[in-house]
Amino acid sequence: MSDRRIGSAQGAGRKPVAQEPRPVAMPAFGLNRFDFTSPSAFAADIGRAERFGWDHAFIPSTPLLLRDPYVNLALAAERTERIGLGPLIENPVMRHPAVIASSIATVAALAPGRTMLTYGAGDTAVRLMGRRPATVAGLAEAVTLTRELLSGDAVEVPGAARRARLAHALPVPVWVAAGGPRTLRMAGRVADGVFIRVGRHPANLRAAVDAVRAGAVEAGRDPEGVRIGAVFHTVLDDDLERAALISRSVAAGYYEYSPRLFGPPGFEWNGPPVEELKAKVWPDFHHAADLRESGRVVSFLPDEVADAFALHGTPAMIAGQLLQALRIDLPISLVVTHPMPAPLSGGRSPYLECFATEVIPLVRAGSGG
Repeated sequence: MSDRRIGSAQGAGRKPVAQEPRPVAMPAFGLNRFDFTSPSAFAADIGRAERFGWDHAFIPSTPLLLRDPYVNLALAAERTERIGLGPLIENPVMRHPAVIASSIATVAALAPGRTMLTYGAGDTAVRLMGRRPATVAGLAEAVTLTRELLSGDAVEVPGAARRARLAHALPVPVWVAAGGPRTLRMAGRVADGVFIRVGRHPANLRAAVDAVRAGAVEAGRDPEGVRIGAVFHTVLDDDLERAALISRSVAAGYYEYSPRLFGPPGFEWNGPPVEELKAKVWPDFHHAADLRESGRVVSFLPDEVADAFALHGTPAMIAGQLLQALRIDLPISLVVTHPMPAPLSGGRSPYLECFATEVIPLVRAGSGG
């Protein structure tokens, strides 16, 4: 990604986001794409994010594509003071929950009070190894076991003579990233917080939060006690034609894994079967090497569908779109903006600085806060 696409040179003539009479609660902001070229480069980039005011820094757990996330996070913990740290997303397929609990507790010892763990089904990370993503039941079991271990509880071990306990347990909140209704309800039952990954259409956002709350009620929990975050795929690009193509690939990626998300907004997939189109895209529509080309594969998707699943365009446009999502009166306290494209092997990106200096101030101005 070049500086020309998202640099401030084009920003002088942008119109400010219109003020709304009703204030919007400002969420914390997190990012999960950094300089992954080495642990030292990662730690330095997290330090840069801290200086630019980001609240959280996350790292994907993708063994074939990235170095060990916990080694990276440990080094970043020692070189920062304020910013929150954690994997986004970890999965119970590639690592046993006991190993994950031990690793995140080790990071928490270096960054007390600012560490969190987020589980997901696995998707790309496990598919690259020819494995199947975790089931909803398997994910629930992993979250429950991890929370128990991190709390210092003794847990039953099949076939063992005594219970198991994590000797260096530390309290770390365990979140789940989810998009499907069954996973969202499960997360409401067992997790400390839930990242909803459903795009930005109001119907999908409301349905996702309702599912989390319903799961909490089923488990006898206070729905207000389950924190809500949102992951928004973000195409920060002054070239609107390019941004529109990439946003179509993002929309196809959501349909690829969660076709039900087309239901609440009333969308239809009016093209060839997605399984047929996947033969032209690797490994999927969210992670294709050329997101413009994968966007052309699904060029039949209308603007309203592309708009529903990604923040896209100039900083002013993205700030406005984000404000629209935050004005739905949902308890979103943490927003992770997932830059598209952002190669996992790449070095420093101008996105980190641009979003912090050009988008977030516009959101604050438009929020009335």
